[in-house]
Order: sequence, then C-alpha cells, then structure tokens
Amino acid sequence: MAADSVAQLADSLAKAGVDEGELSYKGQGRKLNDAESVEDMVKQIQDFQGLQALRLEGNTVGLEAAQAIAKALETKSEFERCYWSDMFTGRLRSDIPPALNSLGDALITAGARLTVLDLSDNAFGPDGVKGIEKLLKSTACHTLQELRLNNCGMGIGGGKILAASLIECHKKSSAQGAPLRLKVFVAGRNRLENDGATALAQAFQLMGSLEEVHMPQNGITHPGVMALATAVQHNTDLRVLNLNDNTFTEKGAIAMAEALRYLRNIQVINFGDCLVRPAGAKALAGTISAGLPILRELNLSFGEITEEAALAVAEAAKNKAQLEKLDLNGNCLGEDGCSALREAMEGNNMGDILGSLSDDEGEPEDDNDEDEEEEEEEEDEDEEEEDDELDEEEVEEEEEQEEEESYRTKVSTPPSAPRPPDISSFLSFPSPDKLLRLGAKRAMLIEQQVDVSDVTKTAEAFLKISSVYKEENNEVKDAVLESIDALLKKAFATPSFQGYGFVSSLLVLLGLIKSEDKVKPVVVVPGHLYTLEHIVQQDYFPKENAAVLEAFMSRNSKALESCGNAKTHLLFTLLNVRPQS
Repeated sequence: MAADSVAQLADSLAKAGVDEGELSYKGQGRKLNDAESVEDMVKQIQDFQGLQALRLEGNTVGLEAAQAIAKALETKSEFERCYWSDMFTGRLRSDIPPALNSLGDALITAGARLTVLDLSDNAFGPDGVKGIEKLLKSTACHTLQELRLNNCGMGIGGGKILAASLIECHKKSSAQGAPLRLKVFVAGRNRLENDGATALAQAFQLMGSLEEVHMPQNGITHPGVMALATAVQHNTDLRVLNLNDNTFTEKGAIAMAEALRYLRNIQVINFGDCLVRPAGAKALAGTISAGLPILRELNLSFGEITEEAALAVAEAAKNKAQLEKLDLNGNCLGEDGCSALREAMEGNNMGDILGSLSDDEGEPEDDNDEDEEEEEEEEDEDEEEEDDELDEEEVEEEEEQEEEESYRTKVSTPPSAPRPPDISSFLSFPSPDKLLRLGAKRAMLIEQQVDVSDVTKTAEAFLKISSVYKEENNEVKDAVLESIDALLKKAFATPSFQGYGFVSSLLVLLGLIKSEDKVKPVVVVPGHLYTLEHIVQQDYFPKENAAVLEAFMSRNSKALESCGNAKTHLLFTLLNVRPQS
C-alpha cells in the first residue's frame, strides 16, 4: 500500500509539472468540484517546501475545491506568484467571490508577499473584484509588481473598487516605508468606460511606478483618455502603453501626445483603432519628432488618418534608430497616399518597418462634410456625458466641465506639433516638465493667473503647483517653491485675503476637515506637505496659522498615510515655528 501511495504521488507530481519553486497544473482541464477532487493537489501543496508559485490556469475550480486549496496555502510564507487565469469556467457567478476570498485570506494568513497576481479571463464582474478587495489592501500585496485582470468584465463599478484598493494599498505600504511599486497593469476588455478609467488614473498617478499599461477595448472616450494622459506623465519609467480600440478623437489624442512628451523610456505605443484622426496623428508626430528616443513600435492603424497626417508621422519617425514597426493600416490615405507613404519610408531607409496598407479605406469623400460630422459627433458625446453626470456630485460635474472647456479651447485649431504649455495648461494638468517649460517668468504668470482674493482658488492653485514637487530634483523643487512664494506673498499682502480662510480651504481640500459643501478632496502626495513645510517658515506666512495646521496634521488621518516622511518633517517644523504660549 505504501509503495502504491508513493507511486501515485510520483505520478501526480509528474503530471503537475514541478519547476523551481513552482507547482503547475496549467492547461490540464481538470474539473475540481469539491475537496475530494483536489486531495492530491492539496497534498502536493502541503509537501512542497519553499512554494513560490501556483499555476491553476485552464482548470475549473468550484467553491469547496478552492477552500481546500486555500487551507493548504495558509502555511506557505514564501509564496509570491498566483497564476490563476481562466479557472472558473462553468462556475456559478455567485461562487466566485467567496472562492477568491478564501484564497486571498489564506495568502494573508500565510504572510505571503505577492509579486504577481493573474486572474485574467475569469469574467467575474464587479463582485469578483470585491472578492480580491481585501487581499489587494493587505500587506500581502504591498510588494505586488504585476496585476493582470484581462477580460474579467469588471465594469465601471469593478474599476472603481480596484482603484480604491490600489490607492489604499499604496497608502498603507507607504506608511510602512516601502510604497507599492506596481510595474505591470493589464485590464483589457473590462468595460471600464470613462468613470472606471478615471478612477484608475488616480491610482496610477499616485503610484508613479508603472512600466506597462494594457487597457484595450474598454469603451473609453476622450474624458477617460485625458485622465489617463495626466496619470501617465507621472509614470516616467513607462515602456509599454496599449490603449487599442478605445475612442480618443482629437481631444484625447492631443492630450495623450502632450503626456508622451515626458516619457523618455517609452518603447511600444498601441493606439490602433482609437480614432486619433488627422489632428491627433499630427500632434503625436510632433511628440515623436521631439522625443521618444527608444521607440520600437507605433500602432496608429484604423484611426481615420489622412495622407498629410500619415506623412507627418513618417517624417517624425525618420530619426528613430530603434523603430522596428510602424502600423498605419486601415486609415484614409487613398491609393496615391499609400504610394506617397511607402516612398517616404523607403526614402528614409525604413521601408521594411512600415506594415501592410492593404486595408486602407481610401481618401475621405468630402473633408468639410467629414469635419462637420466629427464635430457633431463630439458635441453629441459631450451632451451625453453631461446627461450622465447629472446624477454625480455638483463639484465633480463642474470640474469635468472646466476640463472639457479647457480642452475645447486648446484643440479648436490643433497644431501639427504640441505647443509649449501655457499657464492654463499647467494648472489644468500639472506636471514637472510643464512647470519648467513655463520658463523664468513662471512665477509672474502664476501670480497673474490666480485670483488671490479668493482663498479657495488660491488653495487649489497651491495644491496643483505643489503636486509636482520632487524632493530629489532640485530644478523642479526650486521652480515649485519660487512659484509658491510669489503666489502667497501676493496673497498675504492683499488686505482682503483671509489667512485662516486659506488654511481652512487647504485642510478641506486635503481631506482633513469635512466641508458643508460637497468638496472632493485631492489625493495627498508628499509634495503637498514638503511645500507646506517650506511656506510656514517664510516671513509672509502668519505664524499663528501654524498652530492650526499642526492641530490637524498631527491627527491619524488616512489622507496622510502615504506621506510618512513628509508628514514627520512638517510636524517637526510646525512645532518650531508656531508661537510659544
């Protein structure tokens, strides 16, 4: 009997596929309904010393089976990688969240430190995201580097839950001195739409560590694309950006072109089937020409791009030594345009890089009619979005409308290359590079732009400017502090300016005071607190206000969890500058 058991175990292990630290049942098509059906698997997990990864892809796991597997994982403290895609085929949707909860609780109990969590192709919807919410917020995910949730049907609700979980994970991990540094995010085919994408953009901006973002086929239109554009500027190590089959239109494409100017490490851009249109393609061409030194692949297929815009892209690509693939198929070049594009690429000794043009849709019949049609489409989109937003908070609606107005002005006559940023552009979508490119007159421009008679507007401007503060970059830091000093010197020198009102507005916007109005707090970043530490030491800042700041900053607030060191420095300084009683 003992010999039979050993033989069975050896056979099971051979079938499982044991690699170094990894136990794999990938693609075996097992139907695992109950505890009995996973007895051999449970034993192998229990007996595997130093288990780091478990592959369950391509099997179908029921609730009872998942609970049995979870029990076996509770002692696996070295566990790091979950390859659990496509493992709930044919299961009741209601069984998936508790199954995920059980597995997640086991990893938390084990003290695991995950680096990879892959749950793609499980179609579990928003409830499935709730099933991993606790895990994502736990210490088990403080070390997470890859999160793969492709084709899970999360929807807007799931996207918002996911974003909130990542933000909380970042705050908690930051409070422990080791912030979450997610590198790979995959969430294609999830129906995230604008609201889901915008929520995730806030998480991306806070983390600032992403190297790959894959979000194709999510029904995202230009407001969501604009939010993502703002976020990617803060992820300067980004190498791959795949937003295939979403609807940019000119507004989204121009915003994304502006964002890409700050990404020197980008290698793969996939904006295929994104309706970037001629103006968007020209803006992207300007960005490519001015930067993106190690670009390898560019996909602008099926985007209603015309001959002139396609030739602008080809011209921009001519100095990209590492470019391996340019896809402009399925656009509106016409026969002559396709020939001109091939000639241009061959003239640059890049003919082999250009992909097929076999699906070209021909020249537009009437450019004027098409332009009018496009404008009407975007106006209809705006009207639909405004209708959808009627149920949102008033402040959120006003903010989105302001962003729309800002971009409507900026793209009414799009240039062939992005213009240098103006002060309105910086204050709408702040970034370190935009601030530096405002030049030596940035402080004066900010003074002129901000209405310092309004304490709330002054506080909002303070937070936008200080959000780009970089402790490790002296040039950016000096530009931030110079701009802030100019703004607040003018403000506090204005007789009608209420210092306490300014501080109160800051505390409301930072989420430290509840307001009677529906004010949406910002996501607090260390730059906000480092800049506050600077201003409280300046002569223009009334020292009696320091005591007010200290009273609220010293509280245990979730809003400040991600700013541990900056908060400590600020509190120490506030203690030293406040009036002694």
